[in-house]
Amino acid sequence: MGLRWVVVLVFSMLAVSECEKTAASFNQTDLEAAMTDMRSRSYYGFVILLKILNSQPNSLQNNDLTFLMPSDEQLSHFSITPYQLHDFLLSHSIPTPLLLNHLLHFPNGSVLPSSIPTKSINITNTAKSGLFVNNARIVTPNVCQTSLIRCHGISAAFSFDNNNLPLPLPPPPPPTIQQ
Repeated sequence: MGLRWVVVLVFSMLAVSECEKTAASFNQTDLEAAMTDMRSRSYYGFVILLKILNSQPNSLQNNDLTFLMPSDEQLSHFSITPYQLHDFLLSHSIPTPLLLNHLLHFPNGSVLPSSIPTKSINITNTAKSGLFVNNARIVTPNVCQTSLIRCHGISAAFSFDNNNLPLPLPPPPPPTIQQ
């Protein structure tokens, strides 16, 4: 009877191990496809940060994400320590895949959760200035097309105040006068 339990236990462990490998490879494949799309639109800095984060165990556990990616120029102005990398990237993501068309359907002033529970993302849609997420405008929509992960280029890295709430949206630019 004891041998039977050992055999059952070994097969159970192998089955769980195979399931974990399948889930992990699916997530990795999806992430690799998303990073390829990001590179094709010149979001190299964001890809590098994702690769660093992904090299850490259990850093990205869910591939149902929408990344909101600052440009390389914007990232170069932002200070991120290795200890802040996880929170930085996940605060720039929404825990569900959303195309631009989905984001446009949210009412003006909607608040969405980020992948960091204590940080939220405000949606502001102005006809003249475009769609804003927190303090940043979506400048390159629907970058990731070949994976379940969605991503959009944004005009700035998110800024949060001490209460972890997004800072207010900057005022829109003054109207241009056409002659």
